[in-house]
Amino acid sequence: MDVMDVRVGGSWRFVSVGSDGSEQAFRGTYREITPHERVVQTFEWEGMPGYVSVETLVLEDLGDDRTRVTVTSIFHTAEERDGMLGSGMEEGWSELYDRLEELLASRASKPAPA
Repeated sequence: MDVMDVRVGGSWRFVSVGSDGSEQAFRGTYREITPHERVVQTFEWEGMPGYVSVETLVLEDLGDDRTRVTVTSIFHTAEERDGMLGSGMEEGWSELYDRLEELLASRASKPAPA
């Protein structure tokens, strides 16, 4: 994470480094934050500057230490959406969630600090 100013009006930016050393950067601004429930933010891939979507992340407590995460992205036009999907966005999100699942599983298997 390069920048993470989690407050309404604050910004975020992260850089993903591929196994070949290539870098992809993403950035946005927080529009709405309801702790433990909802985050609305802008999203811009620096590889496609000027194409900004609005993302809404909703967290739903399912009990038994489980949470449903739903992310909705809204684009200005269908062409912008299709361009982002064609850029590998779907595969990127899938990889991100796979890594998150691995991280959470590894932490769940470790004993809690005393």
